[in-house]
Amino acid sequence: MVELSRIIVGATFLFSGFVKAVDPLGFAYKIEDYLVELGLAGLFSLALPVAVVIVTAEFALGVFLLTGIYRKWTVRLIFLFMIFFTPLTLWIAIANPVEDCGCFGDAFIISNWQTFYKNLVLLAGTILLIMQWRQITPLFSKKMEPAAALFILLLGVLFSLHNVYRLPVLDFRPYKIGANIPRQMFIDPNKADVLETVFIYSKDGVEKEFSEEDYPWNDSTWIFVDMKTKLVKKGEKPAIEDFAVEALYYNEAAGSWTVGGDITDIILSDPSYTFLMVAYSLEKMSLRHLERFRQVHRYAAENGYSFYFLTASSADAVGAWEQNHRTGFQFCHADERELKTMIRANPGLMLLKEGTVINKWDGIRMPDMREKLEVKSEK
Repeated sequence: MVELSRIIVGATFLFSGFVKAVDPLGFAYKIEDYLVELGLAGLFSLALPVAVVIVTAEFALGVFLLTGIYRKWTVRLIFLFMIFFTPLTLWIAIANPVEDCGCFGDAFIISNWQTFYKNLVLLAGTILLIMQWRQITPLFSKKMEPAAALFILLLGVLFSLHNVYRLPVLDFRPYKIGANIPRQMFIDPNKADVLETVFIYSKDGVEKEFSEEDYPWNDSTWIFVDMKTKLVKKGEKPAIEDFAVEALYYNEAAGSWTVGGDITDIILSDPSYTFLMVAYSLEKMSLRHLERFRQVHRYAAENGYSFYFLTASSADAVGAWEQNHRTGFQFCHADERELKTMIRANPGLMLLKEGTVINKWDGIRMPDMREKLEVKSEK
C-alpha cells in the first residue's frame, strides 16, 4: 500500500506539474479567472510568479517522492498541498466559478467534481505515506540527495521559464500546428447540447411556462411575457467556440477607427497563405521585434498573401497605436481569451492555409524575411 500510494501520489504530482510547466502562461490565465471570481483582480501581477512556483513545486515534489529524496519532508509538504487544495477544489466543485479547474492544464481536462474526488484519493494516500514514510526506499544516498534535489528544482524552474518566454514546447490547445480551425469549430449536431425553447405567458396575474408545442399562440386571454432557452441535455462542445474576427477600418469622415464586417470565413477559407499577427493587448505588447513583423507584412504584400493583425484592444487604442507606429497593417478585432489561446505570445505570428495552422512563432523566433521563409521552400 505504501508503494502504491507513493506511485499514485508521486506520478500525479509529477504529471500535473509537468503539463502545467509546459504552459505556465495558460495556468496563470486560469489563476486570473479565479481572482476575478474572488474580486481580487488587483492581484493579476502575481498570477504568473505564483503559477511558476506552483508548477515547479508540484513537479519537484512528484520526482522527490518517486525517487525517495528527503522522504520525511517531501510527504509533509505534499500533505500541506493537499490540505490546502482539497477544500479549495470542494468549493470549486460546489460554486463552479470556472468549468475547468486547470489542474492538468490543457493536456487532460476533467470536471470540477472529478478533481475533488481525485484529491480525496491523493489525500488518503498522502496520510498513509506520512505515517509510513520510513518505508519509502530512497534511490539516492544521503550525500547525493542535495545535488539531486537542486538539479530537479533547477530543471523545473528553467523549463517553466523557457515556456514563459518562448512558445510552449508541447501544444495541447486546439490551435496547435497541424490543426484545422474549421474542423475544431464543428460538432456533430447529434452530440451537441439539447436545448428547449420555453415561452412564458401570463393570465390573471399568474405566469406559466409553455413548450413550442403547446404555447397559447391563438388564445388572446394569455399575454406573452418572455421567451428563454433551457438546457435539456448537456452534450459535447467544439474545441473552438469563440473564434470570430471582425475587420477594423479607419473612417475618414468620422476621423476614427470603427469595427467593420465579420471576415472569419474569409480568413479560414483562403486557399493561399494567411499571416495572423496576434497581440491580445496593444498596451502590453512588446515592441522589441516590431520591425520583423513589418518585414513579414511586406513579404506578404509582395507575394500576394494576406496579413491581418488581430487584437482585443479597443478601436481607439488601435487608432492611437497605429498613429504612433504607422505600420499599415490590416487590423482586426477578436476575443481576448481566444487570442491568448491561439498563441502564448504578445505579439506572436501564425501562418494559416485554408484554415490549417502551418506554423507559429513568438517575437524572439520570428522568421527573418531576409532569409528563405518556409512558405517559399514549399512552392
